[in-house]
Amino acid sequence: MQSKFSRTLVTAALPYANGPIHLGHLAGAYLPADIYVRYLRLKGEDVIFICGSDEHGVPITITAEKEGVTPQQIVDRYHTMNKESFAKFGMSFDNYSRTSLPVHHQTGQEFFLEFYRQKLLLEKTEKQLYCEKDRMFLADRYVEGTCPVCGNPEARGDQCEKCGTWLEQTQLIDPKCKICGTTPVVRETKHWYFPLGRFQKKLEEYVDSKKWKD
Repeated sequence: MQSKFSRTLVTAALPYANGPIHLGHLAGAYLPADIYVRYLRLKGEDVIFICGSDEHGVPITITAEKEGVTPQQIVDRYHTMNKESFAKFGMSFDNYSRTSLPVHHQTGQEFFLEFYRQKLLLEKTEKQLYCEKDRMFLADRYVEGTCPVCGNPEARGDQCEKCGTWLEQTQLIDPKCKICGTTPVVRETKHWYFPLGRFQKKLEEYVDSKKWKD
């Protein structure tokens, strides 16, 4: 018989702070988690329910560019709006935070630097689309082109919404930069990857142990 959890941590997907949440968000991710947390609390379990705004990513910068404001103004607006919406719908988060807080940046940097120091990261040189006019590598949603599978002319650099095919940027036919509309070029760029598979056994053992650090 498995031992009882000494404490349960419940999280739900962090919503992008680039627009208001809607009922689909609540029903799909947050209501089920909230019901589970309330059930554990009624049983007298020690449970923590955390969530927060994801304030980094291409959807946010694209929204900011469309509205002619800074990304920080976008995340400030929608973090406040969504936090208030969750409260009105009774989501019982113990902590609803945001990824733009200094502690989040600092912790993320500490993780990266420690992985780098221990030589745990894999460095790879890959090909990515680059806009010479805007002088930047283009993340997935900054590129649109024709899907090589179904011919949809508005496929993104990561997938085609029409046929559902996952794509690499370089697979797009006649790709265009979403910022300026010019045709990007292919350039090499270096990326770091964390080889999660190497630590699968240790992570599984840690999860199965049901223990928290003192």
